[in-house]
Amino acid sequence: MAENLGSCLVCPITFTLFCDPVVAEDGHTYERQAIIDWIQQNSTSPLTREPITIAGLRSNHIVRNLVDEFRKTLSKHNYKFKLGVDIERSQNPFFQTTGKALFEGKWIGYPNGPRIILLKLLGARAEKEASFYEHLTRHPHIVYTYGLVEQPNTTSNTFLMLLQEMAPEGSLLNVLEHYSEKYPNSPLSDLLLNHIFLQISDAMTFLSSKGIIHGDLACRNVLVFHFDTQEPNRTLVKLTDFGISRGNSIYSKIDAVATVIDTIPIRSSAPEVLQDSDNDSTDVYSEKTDMFAMGVLMWEAYSNGRIPWSEIHKESSVRKKVINGERLSRPDNCKSDCQWNLILKCMSQNPDDRPTFKELTKQLTELITLPIDSHLPKTCQSTITSKNSSIIKKDKNDLQEQDLSNTDNCQEINEPSPSLVGMSVKSRRNYFEQIIGSQKSLSPVKSLPIGKSTEIILPREELIKVKFLIL
Repeated sequence: MAENLGSCLVCPITFTLFCDPVVAEDGHTYERQAIIDWIQQNSTSPLTREPITIAGLRSNHIVRNLVDEFRKTLSKHNYKFKLGVDIERSQNPFFQTTGKALFEGKWIGYPNGPRIILLKLLGARAEKEASFYEHLTRHPHIVYTYGLVEQPNTTSNTFLMLLQEMAPEGSLLNVLEHYSEKYPNSPLSDLLLNHIFLQISDAMTFLSSKGIIHGDLACRNVLVFHFDTQEPNRTLVKLTDFGISRGNSIYSKIDAVATVIDTIPIRSSAPEVLQDSDNDSTDVYSEKTDMFAMGVLMWEAYSNGRIPWSEIHKESSVRKKVINGERLSRPDNCKSDCQWNLILKCMSQNPDDRPTFKELTKQLTELITLPIDSHLPKTCQSTITSKNSSIIKKDKNDLQEQDLSNTDNCQEINEPSPSLVGMSVKSRRNYFEQIIGSQKSLSPVKSLPIGKSTEIILPREELIKVKFLIL
């Protein structure tokens, strides 16, 4: 095999654990359905570009056995792992902000395991069984969670640690900033950005169907697994840090501890959230508050990762403007009237005027499939061809809700899972040229200091502390 053992459990097309690995004529191992879909479209290897055929595919029993052994390990631990026993953690975080830190991780006694990170949430505790968090992330555009990590001999339980897959390219915010610095005169195309927005909307459609509110939808909470400006459909992003807000029940807050659950992202929050920010009510949070943040996320992407309302220093001033109906100005890179109107629609003052994520997914699909040069200024078209309608119908069928109760057999999972991308989401295909082990982040890893509550916004951090309950 061409792959090294450190990455042989992960498909280089889907960036997920194998379910049915096969070796192609180029010597690389792929998920069977993913490589079949690829060959039917391209007839060449996604890694070497040499001609390959479906008839030349052969089952990779060695990798299959390794994956089966790894899955049994996860199940044996019931998705709970011990730090220092099952998982090794780097001494210092590679990213840190108020209430949250990210650490590099390694499997102990299992060198073939996928690359992992540990997400440490201060002041939070799990409200569900460990298997719930693993099941909930079985979607192609949600960062996969292997389970929870416990720290032995800990006297106080003031934090929660999640074991998650590592994104080779870092956050979408980092990618946008790096690209704009390297290519200042070449803005990203509408087509590429819409592929990114569509994947995020797919993930949010799934979470919304489960009654999960993200609470902090922003470019910094979207991780990039592959980024391709030449062939946008190969770009792959996944959503992370969902459910960490006052409007959710999958985590609970530990009193007297500084936590992200106590924070509100002022610069991307809906007006109804900002109006209610002085209260502890969670009733104000809904899919429509996440949709407002989605509009800000799209603005952020067109602005190369610029901080929303960056010209205004005081959070209180931003809050007042948004409540009064003012909106972010149109980015210079957003040339399409149709695109800008959609962004404004997502940021409507009245929650009822905002689309659902299911509706947004449909509209983004229409924008992607319209035969228009994405680099030219354009306006909305009033009609969509029957071809586009059929694609949208197919998308709807592909996004059917899954039953999260059965995880023993790959073939029994109906909703897209980390091991089935490319099988059940053929209209969301994403293909890559690099193996996960060989990819590096586009921007240097660095540790950020923990910020304090302030009226002045800090770089990349729009969170302000609302209030802590100290008992």
